[in-house]
Amino acid sequence: MKLSADLVAFQAHVGHRFLNSELLLRAVTHASISSATRPDNQRLEFLGDRVLGIVMAEALLAADDRAAEGLLAPRFNALVRKETCAEIAREIGLGEVLKLGRSEMMSGGRRKDALLGDAMEALIAAIYLDGGFETAKALVLRLWADRITAVEKDARDAKTSLQEWAQARGMSPPIYTETGRDGPDHQPMFTVEVKLENGAGESARAGSKRVAEQVAARALLARLEQMND
Repeated sequence: MKLSADLVAFQAHVGHRFLNSELLLRAVTHASISSATRPDNQRLEFLGDRVLGIVMAEALLAADDRAAEGLLAPRFNALVRKETCAEIAREIGLGEVLKLGRSEMMSGGRRKDALLGDAMEALIAAIYLDGGFETAKALVLRLWADRITAVEKDARDAKTSLQEWAQARGMSPPIYTETGRDGPDHQPMFTVEVKLENGAGESARAGSKRVAEQVAARALLARLEQMND
């Protein structure tokens, strides 16, 4: 099967030349444009999630041979979550080669975390099937290298950490309020404010409420830590 010029350039950029080019095409095909003769990437996504998981688990054990499971688990979650996969996908230009149906394309599908994250996992699976586990592992370790090195020693999400900070001081859980929403319907931006019982608060703006909440919680934690230094 002959690949289109954009996919030929993409596989060169990623650093893996597919022996079975149909695997690459399937990895970048979204369900919105699939057919009986053109399968989508959902089954590959399922497999890629597992390949990514075993590579990350092994990498974390190798990076810190003394960390307890209680620390390893949140680090693992930070590295394999959909948002991280989407960030990697953006860095390698995966969104630009996704095959999408018209409606999904018009709604900004190339920029959506869910689509990008799924496609990244599907690409990992495609490389695993095409070149074997060691080839897929090498790709993941190369693309995730900086994140593995920089993953926080305690990578619990910021909302959990902020709630624990408040509870340790006898306060009620933080309150998150959506204070604004703007931008086009297909790519809205949310502004969220987080407040503690003592009046301390921060706000953040992001492409999803979940991310905005995390960013706001992280900013408030950072300010509280500075106050306590």
